[in-house]
Amino acid sequence: MARQTGPRHKACRRARQSLCQSRKCPVDRRPYPPGEHGRRRIRESDYLIRLREKQKLRAMYGVLERQFRGYYHRAARGEGITGTSLLRLLELRLDNVVWRSGMAATRAQARQLVNHGHFQVNGDKVDIPSYQVRQGDIVTLREKSMELIIVQHAIDTLTRNLPDWLTVDHDARRIEVFSLPTREQIDTNINEQLIVELYSK
Repeated sequence: MARQTGPRHKACRRARQSLCQSRKCPVDRRPYPPGEHGRRRIRESDYLIRLREKQKLRAMYGVLERQFRGYYHRAARGEGITGTSLLRLLELRLDNVVWRSGMAATRAQARQLVNHGHFQVNGDKVDIPSYQVRQGDIVTLREKSMELIIVQHAIDTLTRNLPDWLTVDHDARRIEVFSLPTREQIDTNINEQLIVELYSK
């Protein structure tokens, strides 16, 4: 399983916003890009603006370039607006669904929980974070994992709103994909049209 192993907060500082969902992200204390030339003014070309938007989305969901390009091609082949389809594919990843439900504090934590086999989809154990859930799928915590302290802590300290396209029962550790997310329901601060323009050249 490929994943980003470099400095955790470098991408956050480069994007000038928190992408990691961590409460200790240094972007608030140092809101400028990393490196000795981080405070310099740089000339931002159209290409750089589009590239940055793509890198922000990749860092947000923890996806490497080859996998992200695959998501884009799937979205471009499908029906509807390519940018919206791309965001929907990323939102329907199993690790993101677990994070959106409030059973993990960050997407990285949700990815680890899924990878360690703590979750089931429709009664079957799934340990692939990129697994695509569908409308009507039911995601549950495995019976032997019901008392995980890390899950209970994430639920107790939940500060974000749960999305309308999920039905979540925290007591039963149960998530139902009620419907497919629309663009209005995806509260990701991304201009997906810039990413489409980058890849369509």
